[in-house]
Amino acid sequence: MFAMGVQRDTILFLGTGGARFTVAKQLLATGGAWMNLGGTQILMDPGPGSLVYAIKYGCEPPLLDAIILSHKHLDHSVDINVMIEAMTDGGWKKRGSLYAPADAFENGAVILPYVRGYPQRVEILEEGKSHTEGDVVFTTPVKHIHQVETYGFVFKTPRHSFSWITDTRIFDSLASYYRTELVIINVLSYERKIPVDHLSLPEAELLIREIQPKTAVLTHFGMTMWRVKPWDIEHRVSDATGVKVIAARDGMLLDLDTVG
Repeated sequence: MFAMGVQRDTILFLGTGGARFTVAKQLLATGGAWMNLGGTQILMDPGPGSLVYAIKYGCEPPLLDAIILSHKHLDHSVDINVMIEAMTDGGWKKRGSLYAPADAFENGAVILPYVRGYPQRVEILEEGKSHTEGDVVFTTPVKHIHQVETYGFVFKTPRHSFSWITDTRIFDSLASYYRTELVIINVLSYERKIPVDHLSLPEAELLIREIQPKTAVLTHFGMTMWRVKPWDIEHRVSDATGVKVIAARDGMLLDLDTVG
């Protein structure tokens, strides 16, 4: 328990799985992440099972302040409509914020028309744009290379800064946009074998070496990462990069005061 009045920044991993085969098998949960940043509660990428796991781990969806969607692929967005409803008491209370790329509302939209008026505020994510939620400021510094419009994030609170490199193909300047003391990286595959717009473990190691954060957290694992049990190789990645590396677990609560 945290002392009364003490402001903390925490990230609860409602799931650490990613991509279609991990989603279909549910070998790892795929519910996204619940961030409590000094009392501002933000849900990011509510994939399949987000509502169920949020409640399982003691979160209260009606108290959400914001929902952020990095992109509209199903492993990130399946539960977004039900979480919008939960945040707004079924639409009866106009409250909370929704942040998403423009194409999440367009042809092939994943955010249904009838829920779009439920949040108090809807903002479109764009390259280089900054947003404020409570005393949290976050930016989408660069458009990622992915099959749909996709952004990563740099978050700043009065206490901490951290970045989240979401789904993307690696490119030369990628690391330069995410230089924070804590970086979270979506790592789909163990090896770079097929030309997909996702990061592999060797590419994540390269990014960690370039960024040199105090701590790096790996998550969003596909089947090849699940098979090698990333929590068993985190020490090897730490030795290879010279950085403290944590492989996220389903239900893991990350207290940003303790990860340095």
